[in-house]
Amino acid sequence: MSKMAALLPAPLSGKFTGSFAYDTLKDRLPTILTKVIDTLHRHKNEFFEEYGEKGIEAEKKAIAYLSKLRNELQTDKPLIALNDNLFDTTLWNQHLEYHQSISNEPPSWFQSPWLYTECYMYRRIHEALVLNPPISDFDVFKEEKINGFFESQQAIIVLSTYLQELLKNIADLGEKRLQEEFLKLLQVSLWGNKCDLSISGGKANSQKSDPLQSLQELKSFILVDHTEKIWSLLSNKKKNAQITRIDIVLDNAGFELTADFILAEFLISSKLATEIHFHGKSIPWYVSDTTKQDFNWIIKQMQSSNHKWMSKCGASWEGNLKKGVWVYNDHFFWTSPHEYSSMDKVASDLYTELQKSNLIIFKGDLNYRKLTGDRKWEFTVPFHQALNNFHPAPLCSLRTLKCDIQVGLKPGQGEQFMTTEPEWMLIGKYGVIQFDAAS
Repeated sequence: MSKMAALLPAPLSGKFTGSFAYDTLKDRLPTILTKVIDTLHRHKNEFFEEYGEKGIEAEKKAIAYLSKLRNELQTDKPLIALNDNLFDTTLWNQHLEYHQSISNEPPSWFQSPWLYTECYMYRRIHEALVLNPPISDFDVFKEEKINGFFESQQAIIVLSTYLQELLKNIADLGEKRLQEEFLKLLQVSLWGNKCDLSISGGKANSQKSDPLQSLQELKSFILVDHTEKIWSLLSNKKKNAQITRIDIVLDNAGFELTADFILAEFLISSKLATEIHFHGKSIPWYVSDTTKQDFNWIIKQMQSSNHKWMSKCGASWEGNLKKGVWVYNDHFFWTSPHEYSSMDKVASDLYTELQKSNLIIFKGDLNYRKLTGDRKWEFTVPFHQALNNFHPAPLCSLRTLKCDIQVGLKPGQGEQFMTTEPEWMLIGKYGVIQFDAAS
């Protein structure tokens, strides 16, 4: 074990009874599996219409697999190897072997690191479908993602209208006003992260209110705010007329993705960025995470909207993709069990790609957990240190707090919250805009 590894705090785990990891494994994950089983059952007729008896047979087998998976989780059974022969199967099975080699007992749901076992559950859900053609490509979370988008219509109309009005004279905006608008849309993208279906166990969790109206009152809930540093980085590049590539590692589809698109459009139109690379998931993940299908679906929905500013946004975003100003990527690493400090070893091609970026924006809680290794860090540990040598380029995390990990706070800040609001790290009420310069 390296000296650095020896100094790292323990990973969060379900073995700590009463911890958020324990509660998630005990209650939230079985609820999500039950909803997945129910979703497959409700689509039985559709499978029959499309594939005949083969469709029904596949649905039954997938449900049997998922019921067994739920039982394994609830009874803390040892984790088992994947069996679906996809391109990442070996990677997952090697990771299982690694955990077996460092532990006295076989890895299990509650005893192993929470980050690993939670990711493992979503990968096993994917396996349940993959092993059962012809329904292998069915996205068990698609309905919830679509509902999340439609339930947030009013908020999306407000944002689209705001953006299109802003773009009319964007070239004439002075630096101070540009900075104000950047600050505003960065915060909209931050608070869009509240709409997370894996946290709500798949229950509706959409943006109903005007996202711009509430920004001022939400400002006091941003516990770490490095917006000035991010602004300074981007505005200096713009002044020097440099090519600026921004990468956005996406989190949720629906309203949050729309808020990310609005921010990305503003960055391109204001020349704070010359190209934006989006990174999504290659398989359905954590209920509401963005896949390529979700990414394209939202742009099409916006385009075909009968609201003029929504359709204008959609047409513009489609144009950005065609021109190559926006680029969508997915990579197996984003749905792997690994924390980001191992990216250069496990996925050196992705690490090399991210090194071309001038700023990487990581959205949401799971990205934060993977950035910091999902460990029991002290609240005051610097963000740079918790990244554990993951510094491909300047990066920032936009995240509302929904799990019990947070670094980079002022002395006493976290402890004070523990006294006054014990659930402060779990309820999505607080957020961070946390930056690391990478040097």
